[in-house]
Amino acid sequence: MNWETKVSTLLGIKYPIIQGGLAYLAYSELAAAVSNAGGLGQITAMSLDTPEDLRTEIKKVKELTNKPFGVNYAIGQHGRPFSDMLEVAIEEEVPVITMTGGNPAPIFEQLKGVNMKKLVLVAARRQAEKAEELGADAVMVVGQEGGGHLGRQDIGTMVLIPQVVDAVSIPVIASGGIGDGRGLMAALSLGAEGIEMGTRFIATKECVHAHQGYKDALIQGTENDTVVIKRSLGAPGRVISNEWSSKILELEAANSGYEGLKAYISGQANMSYIYDGKLDGGFAWAGQVMGLIKDEPTVAELFERMITEAEQIRSKWSK
Repeated sequence: MNWETKVSTLLGIKYPIIQGGLAYLAYSELAAAVSNAGGLGQITAMSLDTPEDLRTEIKKVKELTNKPFGVNYAIGQHGRPFSDMLEVAIEEEVPVITMTGGNPAPIFEQLKGVNMKKLVLVAARRQAEKAEELGADAVMVVGQEGGGHLGRQDIGTMVLIPQVVDAVSIPVIASGGIGDGRGLMAALSLGAEGIEMGTRFIATKECVHAHQGYKDALIQGTENDTVVIKRSLGAPGRVISNEWSSKILELEAANSGYEGLKAYISGQANMSYIYDGKLDGGFAWAGQVMGLIKDEPTVAELFERMITEAEQIRSKWSK
């Protein structure tokens, strides 16, 4: 079947499926595997230490695939400068840039006159409208089911996607709660032109940086095994429920503020879980879609399964 949509055409990919930025996890192995399977793989830029580290990862992806890929910029990471990191992507002629968190306006300013596709992750209709005004080629819209950072309003994907589709003229990519072919078809039926998945790609063979304990927690857990932290900081994010996240929620209830929370919500605390497998000694981002994750396939196997499932639905609808 033909899977061409406005997003697949825009990005030059076979299937309208995008891999999320995945802080500390989205590197060359996973990005290349997703691109080779027909989607858009991504590298996470701001989890790397230096611009040259990013350049190395970009070159690795180019060695592993000749398909389009992207670089994600999590611009809200405590004000860390991103200009030098963005310059590397420009120099290496990366075809797609995605932006998550913070104000994307400075990135658009730096990319003026640069031939790159620019995608912005948003969690509200007004944010999508602003991204379109800035010059985004498409918006990725995450509902409150998603893992990682979410919108301040608890609006689910089923309601949020049609709202944004009606509000902007650029293509909309649905994110949050999507992990199989049924989710892909649901997103398309809501008016989206593609999907972004994060949590589902962690539990794949090519996500080599994720500790097996993290993957097993995603496979064995349910949709009830996540909580939202950092609401008190105005930056809510969904994580796996454990002793560490319970402590964060206790501190938030006690109005501890950023100073009281920073040791618990740091990148180091995140890495203790996802790299070292300290399942109660740190935190790990995860969406409610973990309730649909039952195994750890290769990326190619995941794509084959999703497309087969989606094509069965399309065939059923056509009757």
